[in-house]
Amino acid sequence: MTFGNLERLAAARRISRREFVQQSLLLGTAAGVALGRFDRAMAAAPQRGGTFRQALTGGSSGDVLDPAKILDSYMINVSFGQLRNCLTEVAPDGSLRGELAEEWEASEDATQWRFRLRKGVEFHNGRSLAIQDVIASFNHHRNEDTGSAAAGIVEAITDIRADGDWVVFDLSGGNADFPFICSDYHLAICPATDEGSIDWQSGVGTGGYMLENFDPGVNTITKRFDGYWKEDAAFFDSVENLFISDVAARTNGLRSNELDSIANLDLKTLHLLKRDPDINVVPTNGNKHCTLPMHCDAAPFDNVDVRLAIKYAVNREEMLEKILKGLGEVGNDSPIGPANIYRATAEEMPQRPYDPDKAKWHLQQAGMEGLAVTLHTADSAFEGAVDAAELLSQSARAAGMDVTVQRDPDDGYWSNVWLVKPWCASYWGGRPTEDWMFSQVYSAGADWNESHWDNPRFNELLVQARAELDESRRREMYVEMQRLCSDDGGALIPIFMAYTQAVRGNVGLPDQLANNWELDGHRNAERWWFNG
Repeated sequence: MTFGNLERLAAARRISRREFVQQSLLLGTAAGVALGRFDRAMAAAPQRGGTFRQALTGGSSGDVLDPAKILDSYMINVSFGQLRNCLTEVAPDGSLRGELAEEWEASEDATQWRFRLRKGVEFHNGRSLAIQDVIASFNHHRNEDTGSAAAGIVEAITDIRADGDWVVFDLSGGNADFPFICSDYHLAICPATDEGSIDWQSGVGTGGYMLENFDPGVNTITKRFDGYWKEDAAFFDSVENLFISDVAARTNGLRSNELDSIANLDLKTLHLLKRDPDINVVPTNGNKHCTLPMHCDAAPFDNVDVRLAIKYAVNREEMLEKILKGLGEVGNDSPIGPANIYRATAEEMPQRPYDPDKAKWHLQQAGMEGLAVTLHTADSAFEGAVDAAELLSQSARAAGMDVTVQRDPDDGYWSNVWLVKPWCASYWGGRPTEDWMFSQVYSAGADWNESHWDNPRFNELLVQARAELDESRRREMYVEMQRLCSDDGGALIPIFMAYTQAVRGNVGLPDQLANNWELDGHRNAERWWFNG
């Protein structure tokens, strides 16, 4: 036994104060020193109790508890982070681990996946989790009448059935990432009804908190579920989730101790928040990124040299510092970010620099020296989008390029500009797997292919990599696909944006925060606690 082992036992609450001191004396440590070390170890350990008050964004008076209709951060946090669980979950280190499923296995061609459910899991109403709940929950999104936002990611499922203790999914094609798909917040498991549908209206789930009150667009109150199957999770007695869209109101609420946590900080006043000794600012770098997609089927962007000229004409480092205050990292015109496991290294895909001379060369190759183009943007495209567009316009002048920034109305931007104008501003939260991101946004014919890009080699690799179970071969394919995006694709991706959040000093945080979403992967209510 070492003193370090003693401290770990104390932090895990597996040893009493008296036992700690007795063992410390045997190791030759003074009693006073031992007591101080014990108290610090206990303070660092998660503790139960208290009401956690958090301000969330992305809420609406039209919010519903139906997992098929959840689209934004407020309901993701409430439904996925508090009320319900999925078959799998993304761990803080980015790996995949079982949640309601204990284990899973695939056929050789990855067209069939089998999941064995965890024993002893109960819903908030006391009923035990059963395979039929999983089948009904997935079929809810496969039903066309549901209008599920997850219809696209379950489209490949041809059949779901029970096989003893296992639930079996048959797919129309091989998909090595299917267990990752099962971690999607839409695919949270709800109790099945006798008719074969699901009960989403009550908010009953298997999560760490039970629904107490739901006032859409205002607040949601949840209470800890004492029967939660995860022993070391859901430490708060209750959680008060407030929808506060105004960033100044969120910030003031945190500073005045009316809130314990806020997300999406005001970067322009972030330096003031950092000076407050009672507040901890905790950014996390994930896959959230801004894009400036060019329609590859519309002149002049149908010329790859024009696309490359524009990519070399942006000063990414300047944009990172001036727009994001350094909270993020430069992009390399690929959507695969730091939370993805197959992201290309700097050796595999060198960073594209700001190079006006090279931009000029590509314009000459295209026969378009002195190119004049219009970039459409709005504040709603992403935080700082208008300022970012102006910076690009300034940096492009050194390449002899005239970029006119067209500021469009925020109202209707996503219906009137995005996917409509040949060059505009956009952003993505990213996806946990490469295939997920590529399939939804970069494959030919995808509904959200915002750059109208169609690269035959990329589309071929997409199908091959999806079904490939060999990790090294998959990596080679995905790295090549990232290079194709960067060198041929229509998306200029200059910066990845950190998720920004801040908490009161008495909020305990784990050593590592998940970066697949904001607020510890939207599992903060389950993973955080109050100190003291």
